[in-house]
Amino acid sequence: MNQEEQLRLRVHGDAALPTLIYLPGLHGDWTLVSSFRAAMAGRVRFVEFSYPRTPEWSLADYAAHIQRALVEHGITRGWLLGESFGSQVVWAFLAGQVAGFQVEGVILAGGFVRHPVNWLVRLGRFMSTRWPRWFFRGALTFYGRYAKIRHRRAPETLASIAEFVARRSVPLDRLAIRQRLDLIATHDPRPIARETRIPLFALIGLVDPIVPALPVWLWLRRNCPGYRGARLIWRADHNVLGTAPLAAREQALAWMEGG
Repeated sequence: MNQEEQLRLRVHGDAALPTLIYLPGLHGDWTLVSSFRAAMAGRVRFVEFSYPRTPEWSLADYAAHIQRALVEHGITRGWLLGESFGSQVVWAFLAGQVAGFQVEGVILAGGFVRHPVNWLVRLGRFMSTRWPRWFFRGALTFYGRYAKIRHRRAPETLASIAEFVARRSVPLDRLAIRQRLDLIATHDPRPIARETRIPLFALIGLVDPIVPALPVWLWLRRNCPGYRGARLIWRADHNVLGTAPLAAREQALAWMEGG
């Protein structure tokens, strides 16, 4: 099995610190969390994953492989930080926990339960099969330039944008993203959320055209027994960890210390 088909794990920080486990969004790697990771240095043991470029895994597969990797590395407890698509992995994780690992709490960053605008996910999946290659390359070029403005307060993330764009240019990467959109469109973790009693919080960017925050917040408040609160960060967008790393750090630490 080559590296592109493997789940990869990196650990930053001392084992004596509280553990925060980052599960990335659709892009599937750690390129957009660099500044948040740097901000957390010395405060938590930061564990991050890069998903394999496979169009075959189910959400249960993601969760099972991640749990197994954690236990194999001697990581037996910690908080889950689910970013966007990573929130769906969190729900699968909670539904099928393996022996030897304890979830202490959950933070959703631009995350959700059932996507509040499911037709938009299906449209994204439909369009992803029809974009010509030149259009996709142009979109990546535009994003790379826009990122200089978007991540101007997050220099570590800005330095990772070239890697982010290069990874998205690989055809196998696009197939994996398409499959993750399928998983979002068909997944309904609301029964899991209704049974979740561990502390659960939500980080929300003010400008989020991908996951409307209000319906997510209202549903969690009314239906999730473990829901403890949310934080709206004014200068952030959907990628709240990358666009407001310092504010996200302070809030995440406060939740972990009080959770």
